[in-house]
Amino acid sequence: MLVLDSDARASDVRETLTQVAKPYMVLSIFDQDEFQSQLTAQINQMLAVIYALLGLTVVIAVLGIVNTLGLGILERTREIGLLRAIGLSGHQLRSTITLESVLIACFGTVVGLVLGVGITLGIPTLFKSMGFTELVIPWNSLGVMAALAIAVGVGAALWPAIRAQRVPVLTAIASDE
Repeated sequence: MLVLDSDARASDVRETLTQVAKPYMVLSIFDQDEFQSQLTAQINQMLAVIYALLGLTVVIAVLGIVNTLGLGILERTREIGLLRAIGLSGHQLRSTITLESVLIACFGTVVGLVLGVGITLGIPTLFKSMGFTELVIPWNSLGVMAALAIAVGVGAALWPAIRAQRVPVLTAIASDE
């Protein structure tokens, strides 16, 4: 890091430094704006990797929700059959299972968002020496993630809800699971 005298020209100093650093392949000469843009590019690249991991996490979460709902329905087959025998419609059954799925997805999302934002609040302290002192939390993106959680919950409920609705009432009541 260099601080120029008031009578020094930045272009001359940069040119001299470039010539001095030329034999050393690993040295690069940046002004403050170039350095910040390079760090920003690195952070954006890291964010792309994080978003890819987030996508993988969503796929795993959907499988987890489907598995949880499937096992829950399997264990409650008799109860579902009794509810259907006393008048629970197929639509009401699908709605109940979808609501359960959305609640699971939303709970996981809220916990993840709170932990993520909480941990992120410490980033300006870590990068203070590099000139990053301001933290901007993308509330719009977090809102999209919350809406995506609801959509994931609805999508994850489709297969278990259809499976539960297709079990005949008498078979479900006679079930000993």
